[in-house]
Amino acid sequence: MGNVIVAQSGGPTVAINASLVGVMRGVYASDKYEKIYGALHGISGVMKEDLIDLTDRVDDTDLILSTPASYLGSCRYKMPDAAEDTSVYEDIFRIFEKYDISAVFYIGGNDSMDTIDKLARYGSLVGSSICFAGVPKTIDNDLVGTDHTPGFGSAAKYIAATMLEIGHDTAVYQSPCVTIVEIMGRNAGWLTASAALARNDYNPTPQLIYLPEVTFDIDVFLKDLRTVLESTNNVVVAVSEGLRDTEGQYLTAKTATNDRFGHAQLSGVGKYLEGLVKRELGIKCRSVELNILQRCAAHIASEEDLAESEKLGEMAVRFTEQGNTGFMSAVHRISDQPYTYEVVMSELSQIANQEQTVPRQWINEAGNDVTEEMIRYISPLIQGEVIVGYNNGLPIYADIGHLTNVR
Repeated sequence: MGNVIVAQSGGPTVAINASLVGVMRGVYASDKYEKIYGALHGISGVMKEDLIDLTDRVDDTDLILSTPASYLGSCRYKMPDAAEDTSVYEDIFRIFEKYDISAVFYIGGNDSMDTIDKLARYGSLVGSSICFAGVPKTIDNDLVGTDHTPGFGSAAKYIAATMLEIGHDTAVYQSPCVTIVEIMGRNAGWLTASAALARNDYNPTPQLIYLPEVTFDIDVFLKDLRTVLESTNNVVVAVSEGLRDTEGQYLTAKTATNDRFGHAQLSGVGKYLEGLVKRELGIKCRSVELNILQRCAAHIASEEDLAESEKLGEMAVRFTEQGNTGFMSAVHRISDQPYTYEVVMSELSQIANQEQTVPRQWINEAGNDVTEEMIRYISPLIQGEVIVGYNNGLPIYADIGHLTNVR
């Protein structure tokens, strides 16, 4: 019996710890693996041998599952290309040997799949018997090779609920007003599209939705607003942070910075459009930036999201028990109504550094709303509520003193 290492990387979500619990429970039930080590702060924790023993934590799994963010911490470390520098890989594989590692599970998004793919490729190159598996996670829902990703359903539920509440808030006044809500999404508009779920028989907001997959024309935007204002005084607009102008530049390109992977770190599009509306239309306008709030709102998590996340982690263990490596556990949707799916394997080499954006046919012709196909796609993913325990009026979450050094 060998041991395993599990790590989390990239941005936190409500569901990433559910995937961790899936891996943990999969190992607990395994007759092939003995110990399970958690690497703190992703691959960086592996390199520093900053590991915690999760082997006897079965009693903690329920609480960890319902705790938001990354229980093991995260990192933004970019692995070098092994063809250019093997020293990092040699050090990591020596650590794997020291701890008698038979399988490595890496939970994360695009950049995390790049990390585990590079480890799998190097392992194959040197003839290692270690199995390497990716477990998907990202609220952005932009991973290819899977119908959707853990974390997205809960974030979509939070956004839809928040948009409904904003609809109630803005409806109480009679004076003309535009409210712009900025939602995460650099190149993929899945999260912003989920704002459409807030609509019901009495609530038409948001009336306008703009995704980064469609060029954002300021003149057209102002025309859209004027049209909606002809029939109502209350206009709510959902916009992706990654909106691009007619020249292909982010609206906030002048103030954006890049992270270690070269991705633009965007914010401020809502505030930019707020100023534009005030100046051009001369009416009251407010902007709301959801920012990190949409990532880890465990108090309104999707039960379906957490259940799928746990299943994806558990199945990753099952697949490695069969000797599979270089894969990511993935969701294959079978039907929308009733919603059914199966967990399959997707090849890491076909996932890393790729991006799944919203299909153009799921955006209306005018580019200012989404279609019914989009609603059918997202709706099953936000279903069900998670019971969270409370103490002194606040949620009870798992102790993360190992990350904060507070004991």
